Amino acid sequence: MSTQQFKYSNSVILYPLMNVFIIWLVFWYQVRVDYGIKAFGIRPQKLEGLLGIFTSPFLHGDIDHIYNNSIPLFVLSLALFYFYKKIAWKVILYGILLSGFLTWLIGSGGNHIGASGLIYVLVSFIFFKGIFAKHYRLIALSLMVIFLYGSMIWYVFPVKEGMSWEGHLGGLITGLVFALIFRKQVAKPERYKWEQPGYNEEDDPFMRQFDEDGNFIEFEPELENEVESELNGPPKIRYIFRKKED
Repeated sequence: MSTQQFKYSNSVILYPLMNVFIIWLVFWYQVRVDYGIKAFGIRPQKLEGLLGIFTSPFLHGDIDHIYNNSIPLFVLSLALFYFYKKIAWKVILYGILLSGFLTWLIGSGGNHIGASGLIYVLVSFIFFKGIFAKHYRLIALSLMVIFLYGSMIWYVFPVKEGMSWEGHLGGLITGLVFALIFRKQVAKPERYKWEQPGYNEEDDPFMRQFDEDGNFIEFEPELENEVESELNGPPKIRYIFRKKED
């Protein structure tokens, strides 16, 4: 990651909001205009069902279905665009395609719709990417994702009738694959000065103002001016000439 990787920008909020807005817009069209578009989901092992790879994330069965997907999609997209903004769109777009294809491949039948496959992509990617990166911020993000959505792991198994566990499993596998693919492409964030190897507090003008217990040291005027000069700019060099006496 570059030095700007963790810097906030409007896109961090804008893009997740846009994603959620699109699925609600499609749902409004489905309810108000053409309920038949609900049939354009993933139909496993059928050629006509391949179209659903592109359309299924935007289709939902009812208001509860889309509501339950909207909050995780927004939260996880927010984390994705903040911590991994350089590859965020790749993860989302390719994630839709690969997880959808896996659903089409391993599905046992039915019409698979909903953004839950993409949600599993994001959960899996953010978790495994943080573990592989071995950076404390990203590991903390991984743990937070597990804390919030760890229970979702059970739904990659056929534990609930009518739920697309194949789509969930496809998303989980896709996220892991992407975490491996992008493992070396995105480097660790640049360390702070005090995190870098060879850092010595005694050479830091700012840290020299404190003792071992963290208490502020009151310098004598001349020494205080010297430290302040080092902090605010290049030090002034004074030359003292003494006249040589015979």
